[in-house]
Amino acid sequence: MSHAQGSRAALLAPVNFGDIDCHNRIVMAPMTRSRAGADDCPTALHVEYYAQRASAGLIVTEGVQPSIDGKGYPRTPGLHEAAQVEAWRRVTDAVHAKGGRIVAQLMHVGRIASRYNKRAEARTVAPCAVRANVSLYTDAAGMQPCDDPEPLSIAAIANVIEDYAHAARLAREAGFDGVELHCTSGYLPMQFLASNTNLRSDAYGGDTTRRTRFVIETLEGLVAAIGAGRVGFRICPGNPFNDVVDFEPLDTYRYLLKAVRPLRCAYVHVIRSPLATIDAFALASTHHDGALIVNDGFEPDTAAAAVTRGLGDAVSFGRHYISNPDLVERIEARAALAAFDRKTLYTPGARGYTDYAILGSTTTASASAGGAPQ
Repeated sequence: MSHAQGSRAALLAPVNFGDIDCHNRIVMAPMTRSRAGADDCPTALHVEYYAQRASAGLIVTEGVQPSIDGKGYPRTPGLHEAAQVEAWRRVTDAVHAKGGRIVAQLMHVGRIASRYNKRAEARTVAPCAVRANVSLYTDAAGMQPCDDPEPLSIAAIANVIEDYAHAARLAREAGFDGVELHCTSGYLPMQFLASNTNLRSDAYGGDTTRRTRFVIETLEGLVAAIGAGRVGFRICPGNPFNDVVDFEPLDTYRYLLKAVRPLRCAYVHVIRSPLATIDAFALASTHHDGALIVNDGFEPDTAAAAVTRGLGDAVSFGRHYISNPDLVERIEARAALAAFDRKTLYTPGARGYTDYAILGSTTTASASAGGAPQ
């Protein structure tokens, strides 16, 4: 067996993420695809889409809002109402029927929102009243600037943390194997962590200890709700996406990881830092005792090498999972990977969503004809 073949075998070995037993170390990364239906419910398309990819060791869903205030993009799903729980149960049942594992990524966008994408009664909230210098696509009015956010009071912060915990409990009711807290891409948790978006002078802002408090308490709430072995979180130190700046990202994330280490969360999902001065993988490995999922720019062989070298316990793939529903089988067979169509990333319908070809088949992955970043 060649070194490359041996490395790929390492990728295909089983792994545990806390209480979640996975058949391999190939993870489907969370990706917003903007296909939700009425009342922010997943549809039959979601059932098909995720079931097609159930051979992944673990699927992390697209970002799911834990409350009506948490929504920012059009056609994104929620997990805070009974109808959404029922709709997601059809997804998790389909994934489990194929032997897969799936967790819900909980994503509160905070200030990265437009009223055109939200219910009339929903608010746009943030640590402070600092509007993001970002424009968003809306179905109703095209590109729009982000709304001016309302600063969260201390009492409102407690309510948001409970929204997350409630969503986690509903996730388990819906059949999910766990949840992942989205702490990057400039959304609400990162808005508390970052220097330019958190200008508070109370218990949730100021020095590193106080700026990390929201994320720490949210993870504590999730762990209390469903158990540490079913809670993961995703970070990317130094990520400037969605107009966030942290003046001392290494200090911020070192402190955060140390502070939540005693919780013994199932995994930390780390995106490679855009800053050359930060080795995010080494940082997480040093300060986290559970499994480590690494992400960003990996190909099958580099992913296999990363697992073989102990860089991470698993590797997540985003773009490759868009166009290769059978990515695990293609990696195992050393088959070519299909390219995705950028034009259909966020468009409604089956086209570019469930119609990518399965290896060795003359038909597409979907029987359907068919018609915002995370």
